[in-house]
Amino acid sequence: MGLWEERVVPRLVDRSLRSPEIGELRAAVCAGLHGEVLELGYGSGLNARYYPAAVSTISAVEPSDLAWRLSESRRAASRVPVVRVGLDGQRLEADDASYDAVLSTFTLCTIPDVARALAEVRRVLRTGGALHFVEHGLAPDPGVVVWQHRLEPVQRRLAGGCHLSRDIPALVRGAGLEIVELRSEYLPGPRVSRPWTFGYLGRATA
Repeated sequence: MGLWEERVVPRLVDRSLRSPEIGELRAAVCAGLHGEVLELGYGSGLNARYYPAAVSTISAVEPSDLAWRLSESRRAASRVPVVRVGLDGQRLEADDASYDAVLSTFTLCTIPDVARALAEVRRVLRTGGALHFVEHGLAPDPGVVVWQHRLEPVQRRLAGGCHLSRDIPALVRGAGLEIVELRSEYLPGPRVSRPWTFGYLGRATA
């Protein structure tokens, strides 16, 4: 990991993903979380304010030491105890059926082997447990998809490996999870931003 990814990308992500519109999505995806929750890609702790009272613990997987430091004040203010349990979502350091839920927000776009990470999510979920996710990805409009593919190499270099064109619902289903809720739409903004702003909010059960 180079200096750009270590020192710049975590700050850019923290600033770009804390708008009121994104906050509404975070509140929606956290609704219904309960018990022991694994958060995949904890980042700077932007979900902390939205954990429901039914959540007892958060086990955080976060590869960036800087992002973890940026999350300190949010973790300190959180009612829910947060423990960093690993650095790599592709190799979760947890026993089978360890968690009641897994939370992923704007994370599946950057994991190199996302299929392996989702297989790990399926492994650590208890029977009936759910993956709650908000992710951006493959748009439904062919013209936008063309630009997603054109821009993706630059996006990956500048944004820590972030992909624009991953079909998140297909990847989730491919891991053996059943999608029981799914909302997909563009975030508000100019049409020129559409390669970056098509997203999915959903819940999938083990």
